[in-house]
Amino acid sequence: MLAIALAILVITFIALLFSQIRVNKLLVEQKRDAKIIKQSISTFINFIEAKDPNTKGHSQRVAKYSVLLAKELGYSEQECNRISYIALMHECGKISIPVTILQKPGKLTDEEYEEIKKHTIYGDKMLRDFNSIEGINLGALYHHERYDGKGYPKGIAGEDIPKIARIICVADSLDAMNSNRCYRSKLDKDVIIKELEENKGKQFDPEIIDCLLRLIENGDIIIGETTI
Repeated sequence: MLAIALAILVITFIALLFSQIRVNKLLVEQKRDAKIIKQSISTFINFIEAKDPNTKGHSQRVAKYSVLLAKELGYSEQECNRISYIALMHECGKISIPVTILQKPGKLTDEEYEEIKKHTIYGDKMLRDFNSIEGINLGALYHHERYDGKGYPKGIAGEDIPKIARIICVADSLDAMNSNRCYRSKLDKDVIIKELEENKGKQFDPEIIDCLLRLIENGDIIIGETTI
């Protein structure tokens, strides 16, 4: 009986050892795959920013703000990582927009505005088959939808807009107001706060705006800084 028990113990130990080896191998492969995905996304963002240098660093800042908002809203670390990837790719469709429109210093014509709105559709088509990251296309497609249903491209409202896209919408708008653009200088802090508060429940999800205002008040997000 003692010999049998010892044999079972040895077999169990060997099984656990091989199991741990497999787990360690999977973890190494996951880290390698994550690194490849991150480098690929960073490279693609460089292509977009080369086409529109006025928005250099925009996608990285939107990802940073989105993760801070997600953490404040109680998302897990794994979900925050996914949101970061989705936010990084939210403007990918702009690579299909003519440079003359992206870099135009003055007001867009109605035709030009309709064309630039299509970057949401272009981004969705580009990312739809990228299934390594669940929902990678959601930010690209829905980040210009409005909470009141007056956004584009689908005109959906409220809870019908994926929450990840509602988070990215707020982060995207914050960075747009807090950055210099070819058509205007960045806005003052008081103006930005006023815009956020006045558009709560209109353009923006009220819960996410309250979350953002807490982060600003606590100093986790500093208006006036645009560096990563």
